[in-house]
Amino acid sequence: MAALGVGAACLLPILFLVIRSEPGRWAAFWRADPGLTGSLAVSLAISTMVALMATAVGWTAGRFVAYHRRRRALLLLAYVPFVISPVVAGVCLLYFYIRIGLSGGVTGVVAAQLLFAMGFAIVFFQGFWNEEKRALEDLARTLGSTPAQIYGRVLLPISRPMLMLCFFQTFLVSWFQYGLTLLIGSGRVRTLPLKVYDYLGEANVAYAALGSCLLVAPAAAVLWGGRWLLARGTRDVS
Repeated sequence: MAALGVGAACLLPILFLVIRSEPGRWAAFWRADPGLTGSLAVSLAISTMVALMATAVGWTAGRFVAYHRRRRALLLLAYVPFVISPVVAGVCLLYFYIRIGLSGGVTGVVAAQLLFAMGFAIVFFQGFWNEEKRALEDLARTLGSTPAQIYGRVLLPISRPMLMLCFFQTFLVSWFQYGLTLLIGSGRVRTLPLKVYDYLGEANVAYAALGSCLLVAPAAAVLWGGRWLLARGTRDVS
């Protein structure tokens, strides 16, 4: 009963958003405001780029940190982006981004979001690289495998569930970002969270609910399909 109650508490807000977004008029909404489609496309592109780069860097840098003799000190550096809020970080970075010409564009937004996404990915992966993984590398090397074969046939296959899980997690880190995107993008990079806030400011409940449904959809997909990835990844870490 407790599980049902928790499930209902989680589903009711989503159901409320679906009802308020008037599903029967979704096609009309898309035609009436093409900016919503554009914002969705921009968010998908930025979040995908951030997730791909952060996952790749986190996988390699996390391995370096996990096996380094100064592991604790390096791990503390990975936590540095989370010491201050994204908005404060955006204010601190904005001057430098303006000077180098990255303010007001997608490139600058991606670079700013990567600071947080990469820190998350490094922390995520440093626990994955353990003595068992090192022993597998040593075994493959003893059997005559080249570094490329070790990475391609040993490390990448056993890392696949965690790579996918990290990709989804860092995708969401970027997907829900508002303050940092607003500051570094100078209001010209119109992602879906910014569009939803525009609708709220206009008191346009139906459009705000539709945009919120689109925002929630990736998170719901991760929760729905990520359980088996987490289970497999946990077995690999242990």
